[in-house]
Amino acid sequence: MSLFRLSASPFKGSRVPSLVASFQFASNHFSKPTLLNPRLLRTMATSQSGKGTKTVFTLNTGAKMPGVGLGTWQSKPNEVREAVKNALQIGYRHIDTALAYGNEAEVGQGIIDSGVPREEIWITTKLDNPWHKRVNEGIESSLRDLKTDYVDLYLMHWPSSSVPEDLKKHYDDWNFIDTWREMQKLVGTGKVRNIGVSNFVISNLEKLLNAPSTKIVPAVNQIELHPNMPSPKTLAYCKEKGIHCTAYSCLGSTDSPLAHDQTLQKIADAHGKTPQQVLLMWGLQRGTSVIPKSVTKSRIEANFQLDGWELTQEEMDALSNIKSRFKVCGDSWLPIKVFFNEEGDGGDVPSH
Repeated sequence: MSLFRLSASPFKGSRVPSLVASFQFASNHFSKPTLLNPRLLRTMATSQSGKGTKTVFTLNTGAKMPGVGLGTWQSKPNEVREAVKNALQIGYRHIDTALAYGNEAEVGQGIIDSGVPREEIWITTKLDNPWHKRVNEGIESSLRDLKTDYVDLYLMHWPSSSVPEDLKKHYDDWNFIDTWREMQKLVGTGKVRNIGVSNFVISNLEKLLNAPSTKIVPAVNQIELHPNMPSPKTLAYCKEKGIHCTAYSCLGSTDSPLAHDQTLQKIADAHGKTPQQVLLMWGLQRGTSVIPKSVTKSRIEANFQLDGWELTQEEMDALSNIKSRFKVCGDSWLPIKVFFNEEGDGGDVPSH
């Protein structure tokens, strides 16, 4: 049994009333955080250890999250069950899903079919936009479909509280700050071990962290990250606040400029690796966890071949300085805008 006490210095420039939390870990059980001073924000610094598939990120709660996971966005139900099973049997220990994906039941069955014990697997899922006023119902729905008693990380999928009856409308009397207030109540219930956000730009993080009702700093901000959307300012901001970043769409997409980028291809050729493997290594070496999505067993295997090699600093810099910008996931389908060019380098392409 070991004791972790969160006791770093308060964040500068933040009015966040928050917590000093003591977590006691025994048999992977997290005790309820104790709020020692509701007006003092303190959190454990995030850190990274290991390399390649052995990369582990320690979150601001002390929880240890595997750096390489399997993403399941846009994976069809019958395909995703087999993909999850194959990934876990290959060695993955981090599975990312969401209520909005409509595949949590298949993800849960794939976990069972893999034969890997639940306690060895990190499961991330997300609260869907129309469920912002029904946080308890949202987590219960996810737990039921995933066939598990808890998730390791529960994220607010988008900073948009959509009206269930009309997804093009946003609640007049509710926003993401209200949603976070309710999500905080899940900590200590045994249903979630860590909470975080997704698709939050710096300005929305500022609003959240400075809200009087915010007691817990998000453990993770899951955002789109790849060389065509590197978002260095956002990464730096999150690091300063003790928020780990997970990269989704970390391989770009088939129609992105990365598919034909000569800098990327040259580096891949130099290492005898695929461009996808290089992109994953770039993500890990810049301090982000990565959740590549695939349902093809051979690609799932290839995406996990990240051991015994690494990129040089020169190669890292070359990828980080690719000038073209491309956004895989936009916000035009939401009732409000959530992406803005806060990075200042996107032209007509908004930041993450």
